[in-house]
Amino acid sequence: MSDLPEPTVVITAEQIAFYHREGYLAIDQITTIEEVAYLQNAYDRIFEQRVGHDVGDAFDLVGQDKDGQPPKLPQIVEPRNYAPEFRNTLYEANAMAIAKQLLGEGVIQRGSHAIFKPAHYGSHTPWHQDEAYWNPSKNYHSVSIWMPLQEATLENGCMQFIPKSHELDVLPHHKIGHDPKVIGLEVDEGHVDVSNAVACPIPTGGATFHGGRMLHYAGANKSELPRRAYILMFAVPLPPFEVPRNFYWQ
Repeated sequence: MSDLPEPTVVITAEQIAFYHREGYLAIDQITTIEEVAYLQNAYDRIFEQRVGHDVGDAFDLVGQDKDGQPPKLPQIVEPRNYAPEFRNTLYEANAMAIAKQLLGEGVIQRGSHAIFKPAHYGSHTPWHQDEAYWNPSKNYHSVSIWMPLQEATLENGCMQFIPKSHELDVLPHHKIGHDPKVIGLEVDEGHVDVSNAVACPIPTGGATFHGGRMLHYAGANKSELPRRAYILMFAVPLPPFEVPRNFYWQ
């Protein structure tokens, strides 16, 4: 039995249609301001403590994690394993409910991660598709729900999308900056036309939604304050591919 609270947010038929047509969605509220503040305290604590670093759950997506160098885009995989505040939240309840609206009743929770962009120098997140990171032998019908723990703006690195790019196959990717020691990926040059990119600034307590093949990007944090994002992922299980795809960049 789930310990999640009852969901309080649903999306409209028009929003569902927009998501399936354009490949993304932004909403102004998925949880309360009070819960965002509660999560922000736990979020800052685990990043200050660098929890999970010794087991590979915490790393710099765009750097080499060298001692003495501050990470430019630190991440923590499964923050729920390191802070109980991230479990059984209203955010998760509403995210699950909306994921069912978008993908169907067979939705399961696939995981979570936290992405931190330090004030002034937090790196941009290059254009990529999430599925490029995943197991190429598996098939996915997924949605990632990205919630900032403060207002998300162009200045601090809100999400940006290429409309309808969810209809593409997984494009060729490479390690960020072509550095083999870096964990993060970016799509190969010449595969992204950013002329019609859509930025999605959202207020505190809002969220964006996108699927695994959706091309997305988030700018550098040029603001005076950190930019925090907490992501939940959901999927409907599908049969694996008979022949695994070749994700050579992995």
